[in-house]
Amino acid sequence: MTAELVRGQNHTLPQTRLEIRVSAGSPVVAGATLGDENGTVRGVEWIAHPGAHRLPGLEVSRQAAAGHRLAVDLEALPDEVHRVTVLLALPTGAGGPTRFGATAAPFVAVTGLDGTEIATFTLTGLDAESAVSALELYRRQGAWKVRAVGQGYAAGLAEMLADQGLAGAAELAASIQEAVARSLARSVAPPPPRTPEGDRVRHASGPSDAHPPTAPQPQPTAHPPTVHQPTAPQSATHPPSASQPQPTAHPSTAPQPTASQPQPTAHPPTGTGPGTQTAPAAPTAAGPINYAHPRRQHAAPPPPPPAAPSAEPGQAPQPVAGDATGWSMDERLYNQIWGMFEDLARSAAAYRSAVDFAESRMGQELDRSLSDPRNRIGGTGDRAREEARAKRDELIARAREVLDRDLAQLAAEAAVVEPALPAAYAGWDNPVWHAHRIPMELPMALRIGDLHLPERTDLRIPLLVRLPLERGIWVDSGRTASEAAALMDTDRLRRLAMETAVLHAARLLAVYPPGEFSVHVIDPAGSAAGSLAPLVDAGVLAGPPAAGPGGVASVLAHLTRRVDLVQMAVRAGAADALPPDLDTGEQLLVVNDFPHGFDDRAVTQLRYLADEGPSVGVHLLMVADREDASAYGPVLDPLWRSLLRITPVADNHLADPWVGHAWTYEPPATPPGSRVLEQVLAAVTAARRAAGR
Repeated sequence: MTAELVRGQNHTLPQTRLEIRVSAGSPVVAGATLGDENGTVRGVEWIAHPGAHRLPGLEVSRQAAAGHRLAVDLEALPDEVHRVTVLLALPTGAGGPTRFGATAAPFVAVTGLDGTEIATFTLTGLDAESAVSALELYRRQGAWKVRAVGQGYAAGLAEMLADQGLAGAAELAASIQEAVARSLARSVAPPPPRTPEGDRVRHASGPSDAHPPTAPQPQPTAHPPTVHQPTAPQSATHPPSASQPQPTAHPSTAPQPTASQPQPTAHPPTGTGPGTQTAPAAPTAAGPINYAHPRRQHAAPPPPPPAAPSAEPGQAPQPVAGDATGWSMDERLYNQIWGMFEDLARSAAAYRSAVDFAESRMGQELDRSLSDPRNRIGGTGDRAREEARAKRDELIARAREVLDRDLAQLAAEAAVVEPALPAAYAGWDNPVWHAHRIPMELPMALRIGDLHLPERTDLRIPLLVRLPLERGIWVDSGRTASEAAALMDTDRLRRLAMETAVLHAARLLAVYPPGEFSVHVIDPAGSAAGSLAPLVDAGVLAGPPAAGPGGVASVLAHLTRRVDLVQMAVRAGAADALPPDLDTGEQLLVVNDFPHGFDDRAVTQLRYLADEGPSVGVHLLMVADREDASAYGPVLDPLWRSLLRITPVADNHLADPWVGHAWTYEPPATPPGSRVLEQVLAAVTAARRAAGR
């Protein structure tokens, strides 16, 4: 039975290889410290945190998240370690709560590798604390136990580390928060949290016999174990219904608590990517889940269609396009794509963890065998090495077999889903664009490229961002952006970056109803005239590209005024008082070659638009080399971090919101010789004329 601990209570651990699962009402930083027999942390090398997430026998998440899974192998810890303390802290500067009393009580569970709960603890009674020692695993008379601690610290992470005897606690706390900020800046935000109605039909076959990995896997849903367990890496569940409330990065719900416990919030970790702008706050302990979505009634979405029958008994069902829940086929496909994204992330995580475990186990076996000097020479040592390597190879082969099965299943699903995608989700090479008509309603999301992992580079996952955009986009035109960019000519790279921005702007124009989306362009030196030609020739821009200091100042003043007026109207509840000449439709500002042509006032206005614009429908699409802005020092760091960075050439800089893998991003591109861009922009122009806009 699961032991439901209260503060100060302990419980014997029946096994030494464990997972510690954390669920919180908002993104938290999870870490762990190792302590000696006196509970003292001897140095920074005894602390696992997002900046150094792996120690012998211990691995934690690399990012702030509302859900975590920490892996612990007590037998692999150094002999002098007698205590493992799990720490939680609120990230600073992330716009979230600054004290635990302002969010749902964190929930922590110690489980076996099969997901069976051993002990749980809900950290109630927290108020002004921004960091807390959640629980500790400690050695007593040769046996390991878990104790519920729940000790909070109002002064935050630095005070908590100092309390454990660490010298330089303040410096380490600052470096941890900086690592978290960097992780958030590269993370793709997840869709809203899943619910029982939001899970799609699983296509995974039976459990695997692959060896359990030691690294933490992404959080399961609060359902029976249908997601990856360390002993059976398999295809993960699909994402939540898109009509559910939105919660960073990067993962998932907590283990299902018992009826006597408060229900933890079921958030995936929030990234800094775009999410659901109109969604309300997540449900808390009591009360039903609130489904809210623009222009939709407040009710649960209909269930997904039944899965196709298996071709043969015992085989997985054939994949079906739109097998997730949703109000429409678009919403079902959106959820299904996010589910494929999550499936691939978890399958790769299980495989990589299994490989890490196999390598670690081989090293431990060799160390034990060769610790006796008599075994270091002759046939005994050679046999020990061969046996250890054979065991490693067997474990890796079994893990690879499971991964290949999952990848083949996902590839088959992608082959079914891609042809069924609507234009907003489809690549430029999809025939759906040739018959595209400008919609009368805004779609749920927009495709801005593809993602893949090195385990199978031909398996591409569409990168979808929710509409309206919640954050701007930065197309990095710098040669330091990636190895591929470093090999390119500077002028060609900048031209590619601007062409990428034009494709994004054109796609946005094509999926918004006529007259509800306007595009402004700032090109201070006029260097992007060739790239902008499709937009200019089609007559879809709000005005000619702004050039020179006067043009830059005029456009920024116009958009800043719009943000100010709409914000005041919203706060005063007086939308009818807006000036009649004010365009209340969504606005996109494309900025080329920043910061050239921008004075200090213009830079300040741009930062203002980046921070305040998305909430009132003004969005940024910047084409810039961050190195060019180095003269401004750190003053522009918040600007860069507020934008979703993408590249005009393939680069592995984006992180998923569940595991934090480095995904290779493939920018959108039209097929060679295709005139699909011109056709789409002509359709935009025709739709505007028909609507009298």
